[in-house]
Amino acid sequence: MPNRTIIIDFLLMGFSEQWEFQILHFVVFLIMYLAILIGNLLLIILVDVNNHLQTPMYFFLVNLAIVDLGSTSVTIPRSIASALMNARRISYSECVAQMFFFLFFMSSDIFLLTAMAYDRYVAICHPLHYMSMMQWRSCFQMAGVAWMLGFLNAAMHAGTLFSLPFCSKVIHQFFCEIPHLMKISCFDPKFSEISVLLFSAFLGVVCFMLIIMSYVKIFKAVLSMPSVASRQKAFSTCIPHLLVVCLLLGTGIFSYFIPNSGSSYNWDEVFAVIYSVIPPMMNPVIYSMRNKDIKAALRKLFNQRFANQNRKLC
Repeated sequence: MPNRTIIIDFLLMGFSEQWEFQILHFVVFLIMYLAILIGNLLLIILVDVNNHLQTPMYFFLVNLAIVDLGSTSVTIPRSIASALMNARRISYSECVAQMFFFLFFMSSDIFLLTAMAYDRYVAICHPLHYMSMMQWRSCFQMAGVAWMLGFLNAAMHAGTLFSLPFCSKVIHQFFCEIPHLMKISCFDPKFSEISVLLFSAFLGVVCFMLIIMSYVKIFKAVLSMPSVASRQKAFSTCIPHLLVVCLLLGTGIFSYFIPNSGSSYNWDEVFAVIYSVIPPMMNPVIYSMRNKDIKAALRKLFNQRFANQNRKLC
């Protein structure tokens, strides 16, 4: 075993040490974070102020928006500040907190997507029993289980990973991510990977199988619909959800379970951006902005704002 050192902080190396790339990093991440803030906050406000949007589907969308805001807020602002001020140092406790909350929100994200798949299954395959099967009590219970499992998964990872000694403080990533923390552990990475990621892998496989089972039944029901308009409406709400699931789980599995290829270009950081930043930025667009109810609520909100401003001017 290599010599252990007492680690009081870590160094987040990010994408590049060149000033030009740091400026590009700052600009791109700032634009993406502003898009995430505006899109998800707008979705939450629209659902809150419109009574006809307060249905189980939009209830889960609001939870998903909160998760997206949380998962990006614990990583992107710190990365933006690091790129702008070239401040790569992060304290041990801050790294623990960042990894815990990021994993908490990302785990809850996967469980909420599973609940949303079940909601779409009930809405399409059992439309006449939708209100009885998706009562508010059931929705709160599913959301509560999603948040609880996310907390349990994050607590298990944080407790297991940070009980290990570290032989280096250099993390080749823009945030404290599990695979990169394992690489600087003094223990055998393979042993650490199996012991830490086994529970998450089990939960991920279960969620993925439940989502696939739901969509197999959904597609069977949709293809049997006589109306072309009904099929198009069903596909327009289901396919984007399935694409987000595949993007999130696919890139996440690649980052966490496939070892680094040793390429001169660090693809780990690229995949980390894809699974941690792109879905929260795209979710408000693919889930909401293509939705007629959301568009109507958005027009109503802006019309009210313009009407109030005109009254003040008059």
